[in-house]
Amino acid sequence: MNKENYPTGAEHGEYWQPELETMPRAELEQLQVAKLKKTIEIALKSDLYGKRLGELGLTPDDFNSVSDIRKIPFTTKADLRDNYPFGLVGGNMDDAVRIHSSSGTTGHPTVVAYSKHDIDSWANMLARSMYMVGCRNSDFFQNSSGYGMFTGGLGFQYGAERLGATTIPAAAGNSKRQIMFIKDFGTTCLHAIPSYAIRLAEVFQEEGVDPRSTNLRTLFIGAEPHTDEQRRRIERLLGVKAYNSFGMTEMNGPGVAFECKYQDGMHLWEDNYIIEIVDPDTLEPVPEGQIGEMVLTTLDRDMMPILRYRTRDLTRIIPGECKCGRTHKRIDRIKGRTDDMFIIKGVNVFPMQIEKILVQYPGLGSNYLITLSTENDNDILTVEVELDDMCTDYIPELEKMNKDIQRALKDEILLTPRVRLVKKGSLPVSEGKAVRVKDLREGRG
Repeated sequence: MNKENYPTGAEHGEYWQPELETMPRAELEQLQVAKLKKTIEIALKSDLYGKRLGELGLTPDDFNSVSDIRKIPFTTKADLRDNYPFGLVGGNMDDAVRIHSSSGTTGHPTVVAYSKHDIDSWANMLARSMYMVGCRNSDFFQNSSGYGMFTGGLGFQYGAERLGATTIPAAAGNSKRQIMFIKDFGTTCLHAIPSYAIRLAEVFQEEGVDPRSTNLRTLFIGAEPHTDEQRRRIERLLGVKAYNSFGMTEMNGPGVAFECKYQDGMHLWEDNYIIEIVDPDTLEPVPEGQIGEMVLTTLDRDMMPILRYRTRDLTRIIPGECKCGRTHKRIDRIKGRTDDMFIIKGVNVFPMQIEKILVQYPGLGSNYLITLSTENDNDILTVEVELDDMCTDYIPELEKMNKDIQRALKDEILLTPRVRLVKKGSLPVSEGKAVRVKDLREGRG
């Protein structure tokens, strides 16, 4: 896409790119097909898709409607790991300007390489999303997300800069400092994960500051599951409007889908993605409005396109038109996942990451349980693990082991869990596949 197609400052009216956001469905699908053909052309140059599509004899000429995408096999996270690091790159790595990755489990992390075009396209999606809910170039945008390989920080940073807003890259944590910035800089828009937004409200109260006395009015939330009740509570506590968003590293990062001001589902930007909702067991399409697994295909990435990616996220397409006038389909909030990964405080965690640490300690049994709970509106991760028969009851030694395990887990999953060492036989034993995770958080148990 040419540079002139990307706005460089705030536009007038309701839409950042009115011709794209309100494009009639028939024209939008024609645009998708044209972009899909180009995407296939690039993908064929990658190791994975060159072999996979080549064996099927597929070329760009075989794709003349959106439904033709079903000719392509699904891509999974395992494909990305097995082709680590650049086996899905169809562009020239000399043109790569950025690499992001997700956290790995016991194997390789998933890696995405970006060209300048890809970064521009991603920034534009974030700017479009933020503009959609009222953020303008006169706003002061504060980002409390982590920067680095995690896409949430730099994604919103580039989007806010593309929008023309004044950016405050505060990064994660240090709540008193966050509040100082909000007050002193006149922050109007804030990006935070839901659990941290609630923590921030608590610190406002501890500091004797009424959030409503500040200029803060808009909050962007996402990265971890949350209920609509939790969202409404955040709005009451901070005196803001909180807008839900969806993104994932494999699809660029944040900005794949975003709520508009009506907060009735997230518009998924179909000029950049093709969305499918399939039955996770049969992998066949489900009727519109029915919950299934979301499958996504990138359409505007020229370094590393990904075709029919099984996100493992469960959601549905909301039927009907949105009152905002945008024609891009809306997805419901994520209902859960089809695999065993869980999200806490915006971090993706796999049970295998925890097991990998536990097996390193002599004196521990093989049975463990991960419990996710909520205390004082904060998500808590507790790891209980049984001791083996030979482990001593010497308390100082157990306390040292507990602290060592806690430290090792924090290094692995970037969160500090509670660790409890319990007697052998204390934890439930399941018939068949072991139940390793109990999610007791409100609306997610």
